[in-house]
Amino acid sequence: MSHDKNIVEEQKRVDEVIQEINIIEEKLYSKAGGLKESIIDLRKNFWDDVTVNLDEPDDVIETQASLKQQAELLAERERSHGKIGKQLKTLARLKDSPYFGRIDFKERPRNEEEQIYIGIASLMDQHEEDFLIYDWRAPISSLYYDFPPGEASYQTIDGTITGEITLKRQFIIRQGNIKGMFDTGVTIVDNLLQDALGNNASTTMKSIVATIQKEQNKIIRNEHSKLLVVQGVAGSGKTSAVLQRIAYLLYRFRENLNSENLLLFSPNPLFSSYISNVLPELGEANISQTTYLDFLKEGIEKDIAIESPFEQMEFTLTCKDEQLLASRQQNMNLKSSIDFKSILDDYLSSLLISGIQFRNITFRNEILISKESISKYFYSLENNISIPNRIELVSKWLLKELRVIQDREKPKEWVLEQAELLEKEEYLQAYYENQRVDEEDFSIEEDVLRTQVIKRYFAPIRKQIKQFAFVHTLATYRQLFIDWEPSTVSDEWDTICELSIDYLTNKFLTWEDATAYRYFRGKIIGDKEHRGVRHLFIDEAQDYSAFQFAYIQEVFPYARMTLVGDINQAIFSYASTENPLVPNFFDESFERIVLTKSYRSTKQIVEFTKKFAPGGEIIEPFERDGDPPNVIFLESISKQTEEIINSIARFKDKQFETIAILCKTLKESNDIFDMLKDKVAIKQITEETYAFDKGIVVLPVYLAKGIEFDAVIIPDGSLEHYNQESDRTLFYTACTRAMHSLTILTTNNPCSFLQEALN
Repeated sequence: MSHDKNIVEEQKRVDEVIQEINIIEEKLYSKAGGLKESIIDLRKNFWDDVTVNLDEPDDVIETQASLKQQAELLAERERSHGKIGKQLKTLARLKDSPYFGRIDFKERPRNEEEQIYIGIASLMDQHEEDFLIYDWRAPISSLYYDFPPGEASYQTIDGTITGEITLKRQFIIRQGNIKGMFDTGVTIVDNLLQDALGNNASTTMKSIVATIQKEQNKIIRNEHSKLLVVQGVAGSGKTSAVLQRIAYLLYRFRENLNSENLLLFSPNPLFSSYISNVLPELGEANISQTTYLDFLKEGIEKDIAIESPFEQMEFTLTCKDEQLLASRQQNMNLKSSIDFKSILDDYLSSLLISGIQFRNITFRNEILISKESISKYFYSLENNISIPNRIELVSKWLLKELRVIQDREKPKEWVLEQAELLEKEEYLQAYYENQRVDEEDFSIEEDVLRTQVIKRYFAPIRKQIKQFAFVHTLATYRQLFIDWEPSTVSDEWDTICELSIDYLTNKFLTWEDATAYRYFRGKIIGDKEHRGVRHLFIDEAQDYSAFQFAYIQEVFPYARMTLVGDINQAIFSYASTENPLVPNFFDESFERIVLTKSYRSTKQIVEFTKKFAPGGEIIEPFERDGDPPNVIFLESISKQTEEIINSIARFKDKQFETIAILCKTLKESNDIFDMLKDKVAIKQITEETYAFDKGIVVLPVYLAKGIEFDAVIIPDGSLEHYNQESDRTLFYTACTRAMHSLTILTTNNPCSFLQEALN
């Protein structure tokens, strides 16, 4: 059959599928309308339909049952309405592009050929008899991603199904019309990828289910690995594959897994916003997302300042005090390591006997219970009771002591003085809470009011005791650096102690201290184990230290983990001597999948950047041609502004919609923004930016991790600016953000990485 005739036949089927969708939509709209009216009526008449009688115990039970029944009926109707709303959204997406692939599969031993059309969601005909479209996550759909025409197989719950693929066809369908159609012998033909990759960069990541490659499919459908490590070069689609993996897991285990059981650690809030629409595009609810910094903050006192990883990097890149920089480097190296965890564990063992610091419990500038008394009670408890359990017992003892103190304070003059200042509402509350008040018995009324005042004034103290605020965790952690001698002392220990004492005295945690302190605090007062998280996903995993991973393992004891990263982009690698993408400190064995093909950038940009890639990894460019990177040598730095503006104008002429000026540091970003803000329409992205719009943006490269732009300008690629070997990852990361065009400005003395690329 000719190609044109095939297109006519396939378009006819697309039209028939859309017609079926319209019929199903009408039925759902009708059903949704009826449900909406029912919900409104139920809400309006809720109490009319409930039997309320509280006279007798049996009547109370009947009333409770009636309330429960009515509430459950309303909740069930609301769930059904929400489900229909979700179905209608999926149908709307299917109407635009019903499917993107077709395979004809002859299953053995039946040898009956079945036409299988694959899209973002399953669709059955209006009679629910035949599949018109198979969900890309269905077991049979793996044939599309994993095999060319010929012998093929796929896994089901019942075992392996074998057979032969006789046809593999791919579509580009927009607004219900076939724009392109290809019969192919490989996974995804270049035409389809070219269409997906040749467009302008978006301010949000798009679903890539139509262009998933075989190696990405291995990531997506991996069900068995306790730990899955994905090493992917820049632009290899590793993050996209992991997001499709999340959608696959929610589909595959939909009976006992929901979005609340999955958690993603993003590198920064901007990235979280960038990927936020992928799962809804696939018909799944977004899972919980947070940065590791925000996660740590949840378990650290609010009055302690925490350095962010980007502030740590900014300090490292801009500090002019060589002695201070060397001290911080020693601090980072130790506190990012498993060795420091061992030091903490030894110190914690010693605290079973003595050393935990406590706070006085005070009230009205008087010490109610001294820290010495608390310490004495704590250490009077059995040593074999864990520290958090002993703290819990101390808390109960303190609350009991507080009740005695409250009774002692109640008759005092200040209580009656405060009673006279109570608001009218508080008087009424006191009255209703104690119905024994006789209007003519003023002594009873006074007792009630005194009770109200005591309750009010001691409530904050009770709350603090329940939150274990009487434990001075920071002072106890600080004591480690004052009088503790580790079993193996390094030459740098004294320097690290001096630096640590200084920061901790000022209630400041460096980034390398943040995880260590959260771990330490958890061992003292208890830390919440996130047992409900069944799958944890960590993007930019190469930027995590060994200590951070050890802590994550401890607080997510039942979670399977997927680590995603690129050792070529390890911009925080100075903080750890151990490579987190070779996690030899993990207890369990792991599976590694390596993605070497880069799809983001043009062939010319990939060939240029691979010459100075830090890890020396094999990087394969995708065959998408474009202009070679443009290196502009400036006669003097004063020409920088003019050349940036000229480059922006050239990019605009090419209809590029996202243009990024990527700087080494925040300071450089600030300077460039101040220089350009009155000359071009430019926006600055900082650590507090949660989303970005199309246009011209300037930002430090470490905030651009995982994001792509149509065009990238690096404003200073000189040796004076990128003068350390450790800058290689930053420079590489900046260059690989560009999809279509890359411009680098430099003096006549370019950095060594640029020289490597130009030679």
